[in-house]
Amino acid sequence: MARILVPEKLAPSGLEAMAAAGHEVDVRLGLTPEQLIEALQGANALVVRSATKVTETVLEAGRDLQVVGRAGVGLDNVDVEAATRLGVMVVNAPESNIVSAAEHAIALLLAEARNVPQAHAALVEGRWERSKWEGVELLHKTLGIVGLGRIGTLVAQRMAGFGMRLVAYDPYTAPERAKRLGVELMALDDLLAVADFITIHLPRTKETAGLFNKDTLARVKPGVRIVNAARGGIVDEAALAEAITAGRVGGAALDVFAEEPCTASPLFGLKGVVVTPHLGASTGEAQDKAGEQIAEQIVLALRGDFVPYAVNVSARGASEAVRPYLGLAEELGRFLVGLCEGLPDAVDIDYRGTLASEDTSMVSLAVLKGLIGATSDEPVSYVNAPRIAEERGLQLRESQTSTSSDFVSALTVRSATHEVAGALAGLGGAPRVVLVDGHNIDVPPAPNMLTVVNEDRPGMIGVVGTALGAAGLSISNMAVGPTLGSGTALMVITTDAPVPAQVLASLRQHVGIIEVHQIGGRDS
Repeated sequence: MARILVPEKLAPSGLEAMAAAGHEVDVRLGLTPEQLIEALQGANALVVRSATKVTETVLEAGRDLQVVGRAGVGLDNVDVEAATRLGVMVVNAPESNIVSAAEHAIALLLAEARNVPQAHAALVEGRWERSKWEGVELLHKTLGIVGLGRIGTLVAQRMAGFGMRLVAYDPYTAPERAKRLGVELMALDDLLAVADFITIHLPRTKETAGLFNKDTLARVKPGVRIVNAARGGIVDEAALAEAITAGRVGGAALDVFAEEPCTASPLFGLKGVVVTPHLGASTGEAQDKAGEQIAEQIVLALRGDFVPYAVNVSARGASEAVRPYLGLAEELGRFLVGLCEGLPDAVDIDYRGTLASEDTSMVSLAVLKGLIGATSDEPVSYVNAPRIAEERGLQLRESQTSTSSDFVSALTVRSATHEVAGALAGLGGAPRVVLVDGHNIDVPPAPNMLTVVNEDRPGMIGVVGTALGAAGLSISNMAVGPTLGSGTALMVITTDAPVPAQVLASLRQHVGIIEVHQIGGRDS
């Protein structure tokens, strides 16, 4: 059981999911920065929204922190670089509010096109101003989408129904994908020249901060209307106000600002401007999804499993073809440590078959996690495993071969003295250990295993089985692999508990037994 500190309001469904996983969920709202540091003592996870600043100082104070979760998309309030350096995983909920954010961007675009808030304000104040607030139609107008990611894609799909021409700037989107969406990709300057409306859907980075500045706004189509419901700081608000005042830009609608909370801006009060106080994710549905999604990521991280939305893992993700091998890879790393009876100085990973043509960086990271996790008393994650390996001087090398004689794909993990190979078997892709030190076997990995290399002669299985039975251990699985011409055989045995040290010592002294290695379980 881990302690999860939650200093901001989170959807009850998210809190319940973390508690249901057996963790202590410690909700403490309204903490000052000093109180947050104090409350972090002994916490294994921290879950925040946008108000809590997770600085380097905060991260250093959380000596037991394994993971920080941001219940939302943006990570402006989390020092990801410091977290990575300290071995703390950072996760977010990138798909929790995409529908709400896209719908709010469209709402702003429509409000800007028809002057809805201005006309509303005038009418409730007693002024009937039909002629003053004339708008524009969207039909046949060109919508420039800057950023064709998840949210930009949803906006494109929905705005196609308004009969708009859709163009986009996104250097990371393939032309084929854009074409399927009915969107024409183009350079940013080309988009600025033709768009009647521009909607921004970019993260705020060093490259995108101030992207819409005085120079950019000088190149837009006269009368363009600009919508930003993405991140504050992408648009230079002073430059935008100047362009609107000069008549170069016809109007703007903003939900985000460079500094928030924002109650004063050169844009406020301008006739053609619509503003909202960062409401993009402010729907009940989005908040529920954010709480549930971040809870799922936190539980996976605390369990040591692969976390799909970890943002600071060295290998950023795993394809659908690679992901099934992650668990197997971690088990092989753990298995090799058992064979070597400690962490080797160098490990080679050999990928064979179709797996060799994939990006296997995440699989190698899983092997590393298994290697380090089997030799460390501190929690090991995909984030801190490389750091610990570097501290211990472990070298990891990779090789790929497109052919594999017995399996569609296989991977072998070897040290200078031992090797273990694995593959996925059957329609369900069950992980199997298929080779140990030159002996062909077929056995599923398990928490407690024993390998015995012995002379290939009658009675050896009985010797091992009798010793384990006398120690009160139950054998749940066994595989035997002879080596042709060598006169030796290998037993790989799964037991219901670690084998006691005295039993291991006794087996090693028995005539005919050459090697005995405990895999996984440690017994003092």
